[in-house]
Amino acid sequence: MKQVPIDEIKNDLPGYLQIAERESVIITRDGQPVGVLIGLEDAEDWWEELILHDPRFEAEIAQARQSLKQGKGISMEEMKARYSL
Repeated sequence: MKQVPIDEIKNDLPGYLQIAERESVIITRDGQPVGVLIGLEDAEDWWEELILHDPRFEAEIAQARQSLKQGKGISMEEMKARYSL
């Protein structure tokens, strides 16, 4: 993981995007982290990133974890049907 001041990112965004393909780049302002560049290995990776940061998905995961703690759960077939997979 590489940390870079925001001014350096502004001056060479294409270069830092290439670096982000190999490792995460933490963007800092006044020495404090304010963002991150994450490279995508595949054009479809952006979809996974969107889902992982969607509050609805996070709520589903929290609910599922709670159900598992209570000994409840659903089968993979039910999961596929619920999400049209």
